[in-house]
Amino acid sequence: MHDIKAIRENPDAFDAALARRGDTPVSAQVLALDEARRAKISAAETAQAEQNKASKLVGAAKAKGDEAEFERLRTLVSDKKAEVTAMQAEAKDLDAQLTDMLARIPNLPADDAPDGADEADNVEVNRWGDVPAFDFKAKEHFEIASVAASMDFETAAKTSGARFVMLKGAVARIHRALAQFMIDTHVDENGLTEHMTPVLVRDEAMYGTDKLPKFGDDSYQTTNGWWLIPTSEVTLTYSVAGDVLEEAALPRRMTAHTLCFRSEAGSAGRDTSGMLRQHQFEKVEMVSVTHPDQSDDEQKRMLRCAEDMLELLGVPYRTVILCTGDMGFGARRTFDIEAWLPGQNAYREISSVSTTGDFQARRMNARFKPADGGKPQFVHTLNGSGLAVGRCLIAVLENGQQADGSVKLPDVLAPYLGGKITLGVDGTLS
Repeated sequence: MHDIKAIRENPDAFDAALARRGDTPVSAQVLALDEARRAKISAAETAQAEQNKASKLVGAAKAKGDEAEFERLRTLVSDKKAEVTAMQAEAKDLDAQLTDMLARIPNLPADDAPDGADEADNVEVNRWGDVPAFDFKAKEHFEIASVAASMDFETAAKTSGARFVMLKGAVARIHRALAQFMIDTHVDENGLTEHMTPVLVRDEAMYGTDKLPKFGDDSYQTTNGWWLIPTSEVTLTYSVAGDVLEEAALPRRMTAHTLCFRSEAGSAGRDTSGMLRQHQFEKVEMVSVTHPDQSDDEQKRMLRCAEDMLELLGVPYRTVILCTGDMGFGARRTFDIEAWLPGQNAYREISSVSTTGDFQARRMNARFKPADGGKPQFVHTLNGSGLAVGRCLIAVLENGQQADGSVKLPDVLAPYLGGKITLGVDGTLS
């Protein structure tokens, strides 16, 4: 959500920032609606004052026995009351229109976000690990001999349709081990507080975290109005909605491992093979709620937490800062981490780490009380994948594949796999 005062004070700068995202100017429409709303509020207040003044004179006219004046004033009071009610209703409607308009305008990019139209203009800022050189043709995850039988797309399609998978046996255990490894690392090493959150939320939570109203088609809604979360960013971030936190309590760093659900609207024909793009998946999410002065440093910290995870797993990756044309709706600045997938001979996104500034905080009225006793201010919120579990499974399997169809697993997973770090051709761990 945007600060209407900031748009009033510098509409040209607001439009220029939106233009960096490839969006058309909107300040004129916003300010016209704002002016109409304010004018209607002012007119209602004037009519209310006239009504109050006439009300005081009604009794005096009655006491004087001036029946004609009494009737005139009583009619005036009645007319003004109806006028006030009508104008207040119009002002309320205009306010709702303005709020809806502001809610559909994306966040303004940070000054250091690179300009560009699409992913081709993203800028690489880091690269780690050597891309494995196999003496055989690398397979995609679902083609690897030790994996294929335990990654069952046919049964999932029978029960649920396309873009679902049923993991079995050792592959299911490896998937679970990855999630547990991520959570333990974030809690024990990175200082995040683990949460177990609902996966069903109300409209307010989706709206407060900028998923509504614009992107309702990207999520699933139950028949009784709940939404299935696209990520626990929604539940973790919205946990501070309406709160006034003590400055000393910031930053608040949270993590959760949850099921996530996305309709994948608009992705028809993309990544239809394998489990790269699914309607249901699991993710370990990181969310930070910070003082505005800390948010840029906090984003760097969160990015390092996600990168460290891949380094511990031995998965080569590169990190890019997204250009203005490729950033998500609520982001001011986003770093994507892309893991190397030998089967595709390409880097693919496995984590996005974004700062929203006070964009989400304004939508959900999340503030903090300055230590010096000043007026409450909006917090900043940040979110990042730490990591997407299914995509991490893909990366681990593809990078660890061997010529005979087995998979060498990362040593850090040994404590979660009973000390076993090889997925044999027969689909068992050893």
